[in-house]
Amino acid sequence: MISRRNFLKSVTLSTTGIATSLIIGTLPVLAKKSKFFTGLKSGYGAAGYDVVAYFTQKQPIKGKTQYETTWQGVKWAFSNQENLDKFTASPEKYAPQYGGYCAYAVSKGYTAKGDPNAWTVHDGKLYLNYSDQVRGLWLSNRDSHIKSANQNWPKVLN
Repeated sequence: MISRRNFLKSVTLSTTGIATSLIIGTLPVLAKKSKFFTGLKSGYGAAGYDVVAYFTQKQPIKGKTQYETTWQGVKWAFSNQENLDKFTASPEKYAPQYGGYCAYAVSKGYTAKGDPNAWTVHDGKLYLNYSDQVRGLWLSNRDSHIKSANQNWPKVLN
């Protein structure tokens, strides 16, 4: 015959096991990456750099907090009101491809941080890479990498 104490201990262990299984079972869902890489500056797309400036000024320029908007749950900062207005009117045109993750990494089937100083604009789209060295790899066969990255995106977020 099982004592009340042993019964309660058994129930507690079973409940703990079930709770642990439920938590572990949800880890893949919890581990899903965000659609936009915001790791370099928490909450900011492109690490707070002005994504319109890549197109208009052909260089990375840090955004200012007075020219900020939120799009797709991410903050985007701009160097001036004109760039903020351009982005607000057409955010898909200016937002980095693959959510600002390294375009080369996405082409290879995984994600890595995108550095706003390792960038390329090609065919009217902004691509960020992990580093200048990785950007060189990206550029060595850019069109093929874009094709692969387009096939992998957004599956690589899972």
